[in-house]
Amino acid sequence: MGTTTPPRTLAEALRARGDESLAGLLRARPDLLSPVPNDITQLATRAGTRASVVRALEHLDRFALQTAEALAVAPDPAPYDTLLSLLTGDGQDDGDHRDDAGTAITAALPAALATLREQALVWGEDDRLRLVRTARELLAPSPQHPSPTGLGPTVAEATAGMSPGRLQEILTSVGLPATHDPVSAVTALAGLFTDRTRMAALLDTAPVEALSVLDRLVWGPPYGEITPNPAPPVRWLRDRGLLLPVSTRTVVLPREAALHLRAGRAHRVPEPVPPVVAAAADRDPQAVDGAAAGQAFMALSTIEDLLKLWNGGGPAILRAGGLSVRELKRAANAMDVSEPIAAFWVELAYAAGLLAADGESDERYAATPAYDDWLELPAQDRWAQLAAAWLAATRTAGLVGGQDAKGRALSALGPELDRSAAPEVRHRVLALFAALPPGTAPDPVTLLARLRWERPLRSGARTPGAPGVPRPAEASPTAPGDTSDLRSRLALWTVNEAELLGITGRGALSSQARALLAHGPAAAAARLAPLIPEPLSHVLLQADLTAVAPGPLERPLAEMLSVLADVESKGGATVYRFTPGSVRRALDAGQAASDLHAFLTAHSRTPVPQPLSYLIDDVARRHGHLRIGAASAYVRCDDEAVLNEILADKRSATLRLRRLAPTVLAAQTDPAPLLEGLREMGYAPAAESAEGDVLITRAGARRTPPRTAPVPVPEGPPVPDGTLLGAAVRAIRAGDTAATVVRKDTGEGPAAPTAAGSLPRTTSAETLATVQAAAMTGSAVWIGYVNAEGAASQRVIAPVRVEGGFVTAYDHTADEVRTYPLHRITGVAELADDAKP
Repeated sequence: MGTTTPPRTLAEALRARGDESLAGLLRARPDLLSPVPNDITQLATRAGTRASVVRALEHLDRFALQTAEALAVAPDPAPYDTLLSLLTGDGQDDGDHRDDAGTAITAALPAALATLREQALVWGEDDRLRLVRTARELLAPSPQHPSPTGLGPTVAEATAGMSPGRLQEILTSVGLPATHDPVSAVTALAGLFTDRTRMAALLDTAPVEALSVLDRLVWGPPYGEITPNPAPPVRWLRDRGLLLPVSTRTVVLPREAALHLRAGRAHRVPEPVPPVVAAAADRDPQAVDGAAAGQAFMALSTIEDLLKLWNGGGPAILRAGGLSVRELKRAANAMDVSEPIAAFWVELAYAAGLLAADGESDERYAATPAYDDWLELPAQDRWAQLAAAWLAATRTAGLVGGQDAKGRALSALGPELDRSAAPEVRHRVLALFAALPPGTAPDPVTLLARLRWERPLRSGARTPGAPGVPRPAEASPTAPGDTSDLRSRLALWTVNEAELLGITGRGALSSQARALLAHGPAAAAARLAPLIPEPLSHVLLQADLTAVAPGPLERPLAEMLSVLADVESKGGATVYRFTPGSVRRALDAGQAASDLHAFLTAHSRTPVPQPLSYLIDDVARRHGHLRIGAASAYVRCDDEAVLNEILADKRSATLRLRRLAPTVLAAQTDPAPLLEGLREMGYAPAAESAEGDVLITRAGARRTPPRTAPVPVPEGPPVPDGTLLGAAVRAIRAGDTAATVVRKDTGEGPAAPTAAGSLPRTTSAETLATVQAAAMTGSAVWIGYVNAEGAASQRVIAPVRVEGGFVTAYDHTADEVRTYPLHRITGVAELADDAKP
């Protein structure tokens, strides 16, 4: 510990640490830096608060936590050998103990204890180990929250309110000499339970049913409910103190008796070694990279399809925020995926800043200007940007469709999908993937087991201090908890999402993903680039009115083809189908029939089929024959027979048409529904302006104002960097020096350290005189200072100049020269000669 005298408090233990050790504590528990403690005493106090201790316990691995749990039920303080015995047992194997467990525990315990010491959860020398009081309260047993070890209170704790007469009855029942001293009686009973020979002899006389009751309680919970007239086996145990009363209906198995039945072990199964992540399959690394690259390209295509679907204005935003179930289902159908997968793509686009709310009065989702910039990037850079956004995002698409704590449905893009643990779980899962040889797919069961070992309190285990419920002494133990905890679900979602995104291929981590984890997006893009096929400038036209793109197309070609034809299928090649509707869409966008013929001729490696040429010419001949304008709406056509045909068609009844002139029909509907209605009837109308010009419907691109990507919700304070840690340690050391400084004897008493948190008090004249004297002699003084915000602090300064109501001094607390207004100094005191900096 760095001192010859053992520390008496946690503050003394921290004060004896080196700067590197203090920096390690602040790195492991960054919440202690918010704000920076004034001194070591305040640091120790903050390290012992309930919220901070719970957060520290949640970040322990299973064996470190089991070590803390064993200390919570050990004597306080406890020698190292006692702790080791609680973890390994006393050598009397009860059937569950493995021969090599003791060796593994003995080897792992120093590291676990070092972790607990580093995080200020345990302090003291090895012969006097102490668990911080708050952690002991959280992990120690009580009726409200049984210990995670399943042990109950000690005999002394359980008999604290018991009458001396009742104690005498128990002693007599077990054959111990009677005593009128309650303390001696409790000591004698505890000594019996801890004596293996005498305890074994006592249990040899127990009925079989009584032993069965003990078997049900021994591994916890140790509490049981009894009736006013308990069964003979329970009565036998109660009479001999093996079940002690907690209330009129509740009894408990005392800790000493339970440890005897457990062969001295605090845990049924100590886990000193992390589970090994097993391999489920071995793949060819090149095949893994190829499969991942193909899926990465599909991810880019899917994001483009989604935002192209919402190009003209996406779905409306729900009043409570998010996307409605109907709109999510519509997007899923358009992308030909299931709704959960559609929710993942929607959330990914949002996390990457490619999708946002437009901010209009009728608020809708739409692509952002960043989406257009993203489209201009090479494919590998676009993928790297998506992958980096996914890794850092706290948005959790897997929650969509579930319910929040109030029973309300969670919707895609809704406000309740942030989970702070998601980035850490994703990184940890992929790190476990990366630890395997290239091409190796991990077994999901062992992967989850490893994650639960690393963070047991975040993987479904009981939160320290959570209430427990006693069960009847005759009842069977509670079944183990299920695996539906959030951390496990996040891990499973990570595995599935990584496959969708192309992070993994065929279940194994790709080389581009390894580069992403090790070196960042630029390295991942460089690794992926050779695996992405070059964009093509041609298609293959076929006689069945389809076009086959044998690979990714150049962007201008792809955009034009998406207007002229409909995508029929995707895969290694994309199949486009030409229909009258798709050709009309191109004509609506301002293209002429000759432009379409020229485009197809320029970009087809095969001759343009005659049926396709006929289709284009036929649609172009009819296109614009009917003109739609706004009256509310009207239909104009030079051919009266066509208008007569429309009026005679029963399908036009919903349009409520009437003739205004031989070549004009009026409709009691808007132009857009009128256009759609006539198109559904098989016509090819065109919209026209008030001047009679044809309105060209270009492929719209509605964009939101500039938007930034959503900021991930952090999980507690960020981990400080080395510069901040160094400055914080210096500030804490300096503040501790000021707080514990020894003042010079003033004649009113001996020199002594100041009381923690107290400020010196002197008059203005005394303050000025003392500071001036210190400036002339070059000595340091101790001052109390209140800043402009009213925050008080203690400082050790060496005055350099005093003038104009200010003192300029070297501040040993801040390690810099500062100027202080004299009216803000509450008082000043000289330092003892041996306490001067």
